[in-house]
Amino acid sequence: MKKRVQPSQVEKVMRDDDFIVSKTDIQGRITYGNLTFQQFSGYPEQELLGAPHNIIRHPDMPRGIFKYVWDELVKGNDVVAYVKNMAADGSFYWVYANMTPSYDEAKKVIGYYSVRRAPRREGVKIIETIYRQMCAEESKVAIAAQPEVSLKIFKQMLAEKGVSYEDFVLSI
Repeated sequence: MKKRVQPSQVEKVMRDDDFIVSKTDIQGRITYGNLTFQQFSGYPEQELLGAPHNIIRHPDMPRGIFKYVWDELVKGNDVVAYVKNMAADGSFYWVYANMTPSYDEAKKVIGYYSVRRAPRREGVKIIETIYRQMCAEESKVAIAAQPEVSLKIFKQMLAEKGVSYEDFVLSI
């Protein structure tokens, strides 16, 4: 079970040469985390392995974004996203995440692989505003409805801009 961590206003900033790498099984349980992941998350390897990847989920992240990510991964698609993570001590760190399915020799999905790097600070400012709006809408409905409600807002914004999710994320 995920221990309750209170978020703080302390930010850990990734350097350009930092790369956070993790692997999960198909249920999202961590099977590998590199040293940089351990350092930024503040969790030792023994606490990360077997834990759900959402152990680092920051409450400022809209559920709709994770719904989108999982929907795409399950379809076998790669996904990129700006993600705000929370470390074991409550501090936070922004990442630009590239997530992809992992396959066995029979081309069956056996898990997921993610590489995170330092995000563009301008992109963080843009996405933070959007994520705040999404979270505000989520707070108005029951938990089960939150992903759909906030994802609808995001998709409306994309439609207004006339861009796909991928094009938008890559542009900021």
